[in-house]
Amino acid sequence: MKECTTIDHPFCLYDAENHTNKESFGGNGVLVCSIDNMPTQLPREASEYFGNLLLPHIDEMAKCDALKEFSQQNIGPVVRNAVITANSKLTSNYEYIAELREKQRTHRVVASSSKKVLVLGAGYVSDPVIEYLSRDSNLCVTVVSALKKEADKIASKFASANPVVLDVQRSEGQLGKLIKSHDIVISLLPYIYHPMIAEKCIKHKINMITASYLSKEMKNLHDAAVSQGVTVVNEVGLDPGIDHMLAMQCFDEIKEYGGVVEKFTSYCGGLPAPESANNSLRYKFNWSPRAVLLNTISGARYLKNGKIIDIAGNGALLEQGSRSVSFLPGFNLETFPNRDSIAYIDQYNINTVNSILRGTLRYKGFSQNALGLIRLGLISLKDHPSLHTAGPDITWRQFMCDLLSIDRETYYHNVKSAIYDKLNQDEELTNAVEELGLLSDDLVEKMSNPLDSLAKYLSVRLAYNENERDIIIMHHEVGYKLSNGQNESRTIDFIHYGEINGSTAMAKTVGLPTAIAAKMVLEKEIQTTGMVLPLSKDIYKPILTRLQAEGLHWTETIKKF
Repeated sequence: MKECTTIDHPFCLYDAENHTNKESFGGNGVLVCSIDNMPTQLPREASEYFGNLLLPHIDEMAKCDALKEFSQQNIGPVVRNAVITANSKLTSNYEYIAELREKQRTHRVVASSSKKVLVLGAGYVSDPVIEYLSRDSNLCVTVVSALKKEADKIASKFASANPVVLDVQRSEGQLGKLIKSHDIVISLLPYIYHPMIAEKCIKHKINMITASYLSKEMKNLHDAAVSQGVTVVNEVGLDPGIDHMLAMQCFDEIKEYGGVVEKFTSYCGGLPAPESANNSLRYKFNWSPRAVLLNTISGARYLKNGKIIDIAGNGALLEQGSRSVSFLPGFNLETFPNRDSIAYIDQYNINTVNSILRGTLRYKGFSQNALGLIRLGLISLKDHPSLHTAGPDITWRQFMCDLLSIDRETYYHNVKSAIYDKLNQDEELTNAVEELGLLSDDLVEKMSNPLDSLAKYLSVRLAYNENERDIIIMHHEVGYKLSNGQNESRTIDFIHYGEINGSTAMAKTVGLPTAIAAKMVLEKEIQTTGMVLPLSKDIYKPILTRLQAEGLHWTETIKKF
């Protein structure tokens, strides 16, 4: 048993052969009741019988001096033989217990010491993953980073972790050897590396965990993983991850009461805490800057009142899809659609919905100012000759001149005026560009295209400063109809602040579910092979329960109409 049963659901059926349990009375297995708050009273007759035996010895027990050695106490054989510990140690009659404990501990370590976890990536979200896994002394954790600085940081923080400096892209042979020598791989690297890593895991029959979206390339590896008996769990971070699990828990509970889900909207954002949102984008980076910028030029698809809405990329998402939200008004939030929401109708098994939308949350003003950067050509994946990695140095002001097709020696004020005209004479947007340092004489770290070069720059300029913290905001709204015709809506709010100069909210909410899922695979709680998502009760329920034990909490509100 991994968790106790409850008064509401007192029994579960444990299948020892597959190491799984489910809430059912039917099927093969052992019916288990393990409620942890059952009454602890003893029958009165048992208490009286024990009391009558103890009463004759109360006087000599009361006269014992706890400061004296146990061997010097003036007590009879009945009490002496009954005392197990005294003076902070086992008494002579019970010293064998220490030997039994040591034999049991040694047996447990020998039996479990072969569990080895390979963590690829030591960046934004790795600390909570490594910390959680390191609590288990029977797990050996190896952490791979391409940067020696990150590897050294891991070594200084976690004595039990073994850091390895390795560029997985350039050293695929060495990576394969590392994967082969471990029991499970957790990839915290950008999603583009996951198919290559998954192929090596499948080849060597090693299970894998990733918090990233299940890409087409990963889906194509499903059959190969199944044939090799390999489990690859995807989308077990925050978004995607916790958002799926909270949604599925809600859907399953509604269906258990005979309800029909008719509407689902989900919003999520990782943001600086309001007091730290002190720049023109109202945003700071504690995860992949590239992904944040790429999201602004992506397209989206969702269902509204039975009608499919398609939004093109290249800025249309922010221009047409951005809007204010009415919930949590104190945060002054806006949202825009996130990817293809319609694809989740089948994944969530909610074919009865007439509206579904998954949205990204930002503080009001982000979309407008990000749209200005898009219009200037700063958020583009198209290679630019001025950003060739082998080309001459260039400053941000010079690069802005190139984008505007004006001479690089143009005076600062005239460059700003050209930007002003390009942005339809919008002074606020122009000032936002200037405030971000894009008219400065700072050198551009050239990454071939504007988007990646800007991501590199903003990852430093918009980094969190000392004594600043982040916040995670997630909001689900589910509209449904019960079997009696009653219309209701259920709202789930998940808000979590990061620790000042400690773990960020983003790191905890991505890292913890990832680490929990890894342990579940290691302990055979998850045995499904192929590409797996956390959408089934046997996966999402234990993860959500353990996240609550780690201090992550959410609130639910039900309204009747």
